[in-house]
Amino acid sequence: MSVRETKLSNGLRVATDTMAGVETTSVGVWVDAGARNEGMEINGVSHMLEHMAFKGTKRRTARGIAEEIEAVGGHLNAYTSREQTAYFARVVADDLPLAVDMLADILQHSTFEDQELERERAVIVQEIGQMQDTPDDLVFDQLQEMAFPDQSLGRSILGTVERVNGFSRDTLRSYMDVHYRASGMVVVASGKVDHDEFVALVQKGFGDLGSGQETSWEAGHYTGGDWREERELEQVHLTLGFQGLPFRDDDFYAVQILSTALGGGMSSRLFQEVREVRGLAYSVFSFASSYLDCGLFGVYAGTGEGEVKELVPVVCDQLLEITKGIDADELSRAKIQHKAGMKMALESSMSRCEQLGRQILIYGGAIPIPEIIEKIDAVDIDAVSRVANRIVTSGAPTVAAIGPIGNLESYSAIAARFG
Repeated sequence: MSVRETKLSNGLRVATDTMAGVETTSVGVWVDAGARNEGMEINGVSHMLEHMAFKGTKRRTARGIAEEIEAVGGHLNAYTSREQTAYFARVVADDLPLAVDMLADILQHSTFEDQELERERAVIVQEIGQMQDTPDDLVFDQLQEMAFPDQSLGRSILGTVERVNGFSRDTLRSYMDVHYRASGMVVVASGKVDHDEFVALVQKGFGDLGSGQETSWEAGHYTGGDWREERELEQVHLTLGFQGLPFRDDDFYAVQILSTALGGGMSSRLFQEVREVRGLAYSVFSFASSYLDCGLFGVYAGTGEGEVKELVPVVCDQLLEITKGIDADELSRAKIQHKAGMKMALESSMSRCEQLGRQILIYGGAIPIPEIIEKIDAVDIDAVSRVANRIVTSGAPTVAAIGPIGNLESYSAIAARFG
């Protein structure tokens, strides 16, 4: 990685990752504020603000923003997560000044006109409805809520229809004034980019952005619980979760290897046992989600009404079995998968841009690839067994399921399998 970092006088961090042999540049602004920075009364405001940033500024109309970036063949987009919000563009390198200017404009000079606000409010309500109609999305939202009940970390990123309908221009502006501050943002470019020239562009576009005050968020506390909804569907969508690990945990890389060995590919234990041997599901996988202070580890499966009764014991047995450890071949495959995926991502300017932005927000700076590889290689069989025991025996499981769930075991029966 040819990474350089600079901090402007207002505290804004600027970083570049120059790539040889490419003609495009990916540029983004990462903000250290997301859904978990919201109080219950404004749940969903981070996501709505992300939408509204593209709906007009003092210099550009909503249509003008879309036409201007597409007139140079560029792409402009954004996303909201639980801990961050990102705004990014990809352009031909010569058009980098335009991309930086547009990002600076929408993040500092959006007008939030009433007409645009009402229009986008309706769009987000439709997005919430789409999520409610998509069971394999809804089940993950409910898993999160059950794992972290009555907490900002457990609430939906989209918010609720009632709250979204109540957001005003002042709501958006107040939230932006608090969280969109120079000291809590990172501007990153990757691809064909000169660091010093990029810093000059960012200084011009963001130099007047105030440093602001440090913001806080509610600590996450994993609880566990049970949510299930009987719905007329072709499949039962089932998730089973446990307390996971935060980004800075010493076992962070071990839990990634654990997840890969358990359910990260076609050679994983869950795929082989659940799909290949027993034919109980088309889709089954594990996941390890980390946050700044906590995490969530889990398994998802989509299975038939008749198969769910057999599926649950099999998944639980695989989770318990992996606490005893994995063999050398499994360990090797999981490590190689991680390293190969990381190397493949290095070929994408957008992937490198996102990785750099997230690393600076989470860890305070870029982590060199050789250092990451060294940490992956350091994971051994004992580490995987240790972290598996930490997770599976960490407390009550979390269950979320939707579909024809009549044959699904009770929560107490599932919990008893681990306790």
